[in-house]
Amino acid sequence: MRERSLTIPEIMLIGGTRVALGVGLGLLISDKLSRDARKGAGWALLALGVLSTVALVIDVLGKPQLGARE
Repeated sequence: MRERSLTIPEIMLIGGTRVALGVGLGLLISDKLSRDARKGAGWALLALGVLSTVALVIDVLGKPQLGARE
């Protein structure tokens, strides 16, 4: 398994993307808001979560591996 070090802010960003994805998906399948409000908020949060996840994955995978020989 490859290991990479992460900073506390990076871990918080990763957690935040999970929250945005979950809340966005939850809004899309819930009945608490009007249909238009639910769809708008849900799609916006889902898109935010997906886009920020892609950016974080690229950042983490671009970091050098721990203990890797150069």
